[in-house]
Amino acid sequence: MHSQNVASDREGFLPKAISVLRQGYSRQNFLRDLGSGATVGIVALPLAMAFAIASGTTPEKGLFTAIVAGFLISALGGSRYQIGGPTGAFVVIIFNIISRHGFDGLLLTTIMAGIILIIFGVLRLGTLITFIPYPVTTGFTAGIALLIFSSQINDFLGMRLDVIPPDFIGKWQAYFGHAGAIDPVTAAAALLTLGIIIGVRQFVPRIPAPVAAVAAVSVLAAACGAPVETIGSRFGGIPQTLPSFALPDFSWAQVRILLPDALTVALLAGIESLLSCVVADGMTGSRHNANTELVAQGTANIASALFGGIPATGAIARTATNIRSGAFSPVSGMIHSAVLVLFVLLLAPAAGYIPLACLAAVLVVVAWDMSEIHKFMRLLRAPKPDVLVMCLTFGLTVAVDLTVAVNVGVVLASLLFMQRMSKVTRIRESDGEPAAETWAEEDPVSDVPQGVRIYEIDGPFFFGVADRFKSVLDIMEKSPAVFILRLRKVPTVDSTAINALELLHARCKANGTVLLLSGLRKAPLQELQRLGTLDIIGRRNIMPDINAALERARAITGTHDRTHRQPDRHSSSGRTASSLS
Repeated sequence: MHSQNVASDREGFLPKAISVLRQGYSRQNFLRDLGSGATVGIVALPLAMAFAIASGTTPEKGLFTAIVAGFLISALGGSRYQIGGPTGAFVVIIFNIISRHGFDGLLLTTIMAGIILIIFGVLRLGTLITFIPYPVTTGFTAGIALLIFSSQINDFLGMRLDVIPPDFIGKWQAYFGHAGAIDPVTAAAALLTLGIIIGVRQFVPRIPAPVAAVAAVSVLAAACGAPVETIGSRFGGIPQTLPSFALPDFSWAQVRILLPDALTVALLAGIESLLSCVVADGMTGSRHNANTELVAQGTANIASALFGGIPATGAIARTATNIRSGAFSPVSGMIHSAVLVLFVLLLAPAAGYIPLACLAAVLVVVAWDMSEIHKFMRLLRAPKPDVLVMCLTFGLTVAVDLTVAVNVGVVLASLLFMQRMSKVTRIRESDGEPAAETWAEEDPVSDVPQGVRIYEIDGPFFFGVADRFKSVLDIMEKSPAVFILRLRKVPTVDSTAINALELLHARCKANGTVLLLSGLRKAPLQELQRLGTLDIIGRRNIMPDINAALERARAITGTHDRTHRQPDRHSSSGRTASSLS
């Protein structure tokens, strides 16, 4: 991660396409990109239409998104192999936005999400987005997969329900209540498509399984005159025109209302695109620029909405297909968009014959792949806090809303992490007296003068530890003349911990005790100085190591000099008390 940040700082926001082409681009490289781009374009064709239909809009919207956003993500992005377009992760979110605010509301949301992504990239927050815990991403991804599967039952079984409740429970109640409406011919077409996809994946993996299955079943259904619902019968086919530029109507009141949805779309787009970049890096050994990728994702989403498209992000499966097909550079992703342009201009009428049951079967497979059930089941054996976070995120995604699920999941994971970290930090007394926590000392302190107490904190000193620190001090029966707090093993402090130190100083001062801090590292020392705590405690009471602290304690208590003790091994070498005063 550090090396990636260094690379990002050095390259700035230079698109990977430019940096790669500067290194040289031969005819052979172009042929590699041409082959992989054509392959990915064919793979993206049914997926783009299926995602759009599942999202509650028309199939050409998905194609327009793959064309416009896919081209810009490749041209401007920070990954060498990224393929962008509509993805399954957005299906549920888009459907809910359209149902509440209409398609114009979705366009405005997508533009706002694009602006947010650009801001994330400009502020160099690319690496922060990846800090969302793995149990949270696993939980909401599995939840989205279940929702996608649930949304396809109507078309998969040919039930032709006019009104389907948007919520998960309502959907399944409607399905079970209309079980008699299942159309055997439609269900057979869907099952045949599903079987072909599974078979091609198993025995002929080089062939794009969704394309082969959809094409085969579409031809069979048309030849037999099967009475199944198609893209043409429901949507009137796909227009043979490219998307046109149009600004959506909006008001500031709409902006305020849609801001939470825009933030959700931006976060999900950022997370999925950067995860896709990480997958690509792992497959190829390349390195992506996270901040450049976010800026490109933002630009692509704005452009997608301005040309009538839906939200887009990096597509992990299509990116992996691009790499396996031999892609050399981002030119492959641009060619993938060009292939889709050719389809719209030359073959759009043929799409009208595609049965909706075929696309439903494709999305059932997408939902299965998204669920990553093996990872979900494996995480059930993880520590209980991780299991709780994953299951809660999954349940909230399915039953409530993805935004709520992610927010609650991240907050809960953070709280549980802080609880764990607070237990990692240990507090003990170093002079042989019992304390709340004790362990074998590396360098035990002996011959401590009468009236001197020594405590040590080992680990991060933050708000999760501050309260426990106070409780440890409460067990002291009487106030010593000198209280030495060793901080040699404290790598960082926060404002709550600093406040606890100031309260300790006030308490010691009220009881006539001198507080000495020993072995402060550079980072905590700078924080104490920045907040003025050094002046409150007194700079002459900040000791570089335990030797200096004990010498000052003897001077305060009036005891004679003793043998020097071993210095704090973790404190900054060469620092003296006089240098701090």
